[in-house]
Amino acid sequence: MTDQTKIVIAGIGGVGGYFGGLLAKKYANSAIQVSFIARGQHLEQIRERGLTVIKGEESFIAQPYLATDKANEIGLADYVLICTKNYDLDTIIAQLKPCIGPQTLILPLLNGIEGAEKIRTLLPQTTVASGCVYIVSAIKEPGVVENIGHQQKLFFGIEQVTDERLTKLEHLLQEAGIEATLTTTISKIIWQKFIFLSSLATATSYFDQPVGQLLQTNRETLAQLITEVTTLAKAKGIAVDAAIMDKSMAHYESLPDTATSSMHRDFMANKQTELESLTGYVVKQGQLLGLDLPTFEKAFAGLSSK
Repeated sequence: MTDQTKIVIAGIGGVGGYFGGLLAKKYANSAIQVSFIARGQHLEQIRERGLTVIKGEESFIAQPYLATDKANEIGLADYVLICTKNYDLDTIIAQLKPCIGPQTLILPLLNGIEGAEKIRTLLPQTTVASGCVYIVSAIKEPGVVENIGHQQKLFFGIEQVTDERLTKLEHLLQEAGIEATLTTTISKIIWQKFIFLSSLATATSYFDQPVGQLLQTNRETLAQLITEVTTLAKAKGIAVDAAIMDKSMAHYESLPDTATSSMHRDFMANKQTELESLTGYVVKQGQLLGLDLPTFEKAFAGLSSK
């Protein structure tokens, strides 16, 4: 690696916009070039005015080194953070190929379980880490991303592997004010996030309720979903935290009452959703393993017909 480091953030939504914004702000006018891959009106506004990042009463404007929808304008990158939706993964990998070389480390920050494995299949010669984030943020309007939650943590790593590129990335993230943790036991962390997220996304979408209302009126069903996806994790050999139920419920209770999942927001907006990767994955893996997961099955059937 040279002294100049290129970081590409692909997908400037709630996750990519917040973390990418912090990186672009920290490393503006330095040897570390932070570029954004975005599209449409969002890209136009970022080019014209920068990316506005809001958290509570505070906000800042981040100016990336380059904002583009053409990866070949960026060239080979050292780090590529993929922050798109799961259903866009094939498209974004094809788009990113001009940025990916032997030295590139890819870190997907996607919802679900399968992202890193899918990228390794598509790019077998490339180093791919796994990661997950705890954050409630979204595009408020073109050129503006808002973080409305109380947590903004990022975990990443390669199972049982250490790599100097990973260590350097942790340093770069932390220097930008990101609560980043490098770990060699990333699978357990990703599954614990998945248990929390798949249950919440499924329940908020199925009942068409934000978190506060869901906890009041459908808490028991939410608990059943947590139990079922935990059963799947254990069947796959994941050492799930014994307190996962209490921790998940405590996490939901810490969210603003009006908060919801991105999948629920997409259903409400009649957009494409991550139903297959967040709910369908549990149902289909359960069927492969002969598990009885009736709450997930009922919700998946109901949501599939929406």
